[in-house]
Amino acid sequence: MVTDTAIEIIASEQQSLEFIRLQSTESWDLIREAGIVGLGGAGFPTYAKLSRPFSGEGVVIANASECEPILAHNIAAIEEDAGKLVRGLEIAMDIVHAAKGIIAIKEIHEKAIRKLRDVVTDSRIVLHVLPNSYPVGEERAIVREVLGRLLETDQLPLAAAAIVINAESLCKVQEAVDDKKPFIDKDVTVAGKIKGELIQVFRNVPLGLPVRALLERAGGLQDEYGELIMGGPFMGHRTERDAPIVKTTGGIIAAETFLKGPDTIGLLVCACGGDQARLEQLAASMGSEVVAVEFCKQAKRMKNGTRKCENPGICPGQVQKVLAIKKAGAQGILISNCTDCSNTVMSCAPQLKLPVYHCTDGALRAVNHKLVRRIKT
Repeated sequence: MVTDTAIEIIASEQQSLEFIRLQSTESWDLIREAGIVGLGGAGFPTYAKLSRPFSGEGVVIANASECEPILAHNIAAIEEDAGKLVRGLEIAMDIVHAAKGIIAIKEIHEKAIRKLRDVVTDSRIVLHVLPNSYPVGEERAIVREVLGRLLETDQLPLAAAAIVINAESLCKVQEAVDDKKPFIDKDVTVAGKIKGELIQVFRNVPLGLPVRALLERAGGLQDEYGELIMGGPFMGHRTERDAPIVKTTGGIIAAETFLKGPDTIGLLVCACGGDQARLEQLAASMGSEVVAVEFCKQAKRMKNGTRKCENPGICPGQVQKVLAIKKAGAQGILISNCTDCSNTVMSCAPQLKLPVYHCTDGALRAVNHKLVRRIKT
C-alpha cells in the first residue's frame, strides 16, 4: 500500500527463508554490500570500521557483554551457536590483519562462556570476562577493561590499535561472507507487560516488521502499561506500535505503568543513560514539574552537542549535584546514572529526604528486576 508518506508492505502469512544472494566475492565487499552496521545501538557501518588494516599489532574485540539489563538476544544466539560469533570474529581479524581477537563477555553469562570455550580453536582468540556492571559494554569501557587503556572522549578504539564490534554484527558478518546473505533480519528481545513470558527472544525478525506484529507474537500487550521502549532500559527511546523494527532495534519493552511523581523534581543526567529530553519526557509522564537540571561531573559535552562520559562506569561522586537539585526546590530526583553513579547518588539523596527515581524503573519493574539504586559491584 502506497501513501503520501510511506510504502507499507503487507507480508504473506507464510514467509520463505530464501533471499537474493550477495554478488561480491571479497569479504570486505560482501560486508559493505550486505549493509551490516553496529547492532549495539550506534549503527555505524561495519565495513567502515574494517576499512583500515592494521600496519602492526592490532586487536579486534567482539563486544558480547549484552550491556543493557533485560536484553537477552545476543547471549541467546551465542548459547545456540557460539561458532557463528567466533567465525565472524575470525573474518574481521583477517580483513584488518589483526594479530589477536578478544571476546569480551560478562561473568554472569556462564553458559555462553562455556559454549565459546568449547568452540574457540584459533590460538589468536581469547576470552575476557567482564564484571556485571553498567555500562561495561560501552566502547571505551570495553577498551579500558580489556586493554587497560582509558581513551579520551573524542578518541576511537583505533587509538589503542583496537576495533570493537558488537557480537550480533559479527554473526551478520559470518552470514554475509559464508552464506552470501544480506542484512535483512535481526534478533530482538521482547519483554515487560505482555501476556506471554516476561522476557522472550525472537530470532531472525524481518527488518521493517511493525512493533505491534512482534508484540502479538509475544502474546500481545497487557491491558495496562506505561510506555513502549525501543532499545534497552538505559538508552532506549519511546516508540509506538506502528513503528518498524530497524537495524539497530535490540529490544521492545512494554514498561510498567508510571508511578505518580512528586510535584517538583530535579534531573541528574548521565552520559551513560537517558539524555535530558528523555528524562523530561519521563518526568512529564510522572506528573512532575522539572525545577532543576544537573549533569554528571563526567558527562562531557562534545562538539555535536551530545555528551560522553570521561570514564564510563566509574563515578567521581554526585553530592554537589544532588545538593544543587535540593536547593532548587526539588522534592525528588530523577536520574539516568550508571551503576556506580547511582550508588553515589544513593549515598546522599535519602539523607536529604529526596526520593530517587531512575529512567530504567518502568522497564525493570515490568519484568520484576531489582531497580537500579544501591548495587554491590
